[in-house]
Amino acid sequence: MNKIEQLIQQHCPNGVEFKKLEELGNFYGGLSGKSKNDFTNGNAKFITYMNVFSNITVNTAVKDFVKIGETENQNKIEYGDVLFTGSSETPDECGMSSVMTQKTNEAFYLNSFCFGFRLLNKDLFLPDFLKYLFRDEQLRKQIAKTASGVTRFNVSKARFAKITVPIPPIEVQREIVNILDKFTELEAELEAELEARRSQYEYYRNKLLNFSDLRGGGG
Repeated sequence: MNKIEQLIQQHCPNGVEFKKLEELGNFYGGLSGKSKNDFTNGNAKFITYMNVFSNITVNTAVKDFVKIGETENQNKIEYGDVLFTGSSETPDECGMSSVMTQKTNEAFYLNSFCFGFRLLNKDLFLPDFLKYLFRDEQLRKQIAKTASGVTRFNVSKARFAKITVPIPPIEVQREIVNILDKFTELEAELEAELEARRSQYEYYRNKLLNFSDLRGGGG
């Protein structure tokens, strides 16, 4: 049993409602009609493919800009939106998610290789719950099945819309977020400690194996 499923079952022993994504919201596309020149000296920030792929929450501290005209009708990312990568070299890496968990007055646009999902009722989910939900093992298995291809795999939005997600009460979502945030913080601390120990080990290993220090001055 995966982490999210276990926590939901623990806090909701009588079960929770499940719904398909197509019942909960709408998909939207990334930037359209842009050329290479539009990404030089841009006037608006955009979220790259790797930003979505690498972060469970959207990193808004970016220096990636695109030119957006005053009359352009491009989709803006909103608080609570879930962003997905549209393709990858393997089906297991398709549909990686990142959630806009920050409220900001600044406009952000989405790259053309990704797509967004926006809830019709944003009160159903905490954005911080969604950041874990769509990276959960069970959801990732569903998402992988929406991709097809040979050398490059692409997500089918028609199949993606059929993905089912649990809808725990908000208070349960909040408790799950608190638990998983603590786990994430602990993992980061352990990883930082491990990296520090690894660097220390490599330093002393190189020092001990540096036999040139033992050579005499006579050559």
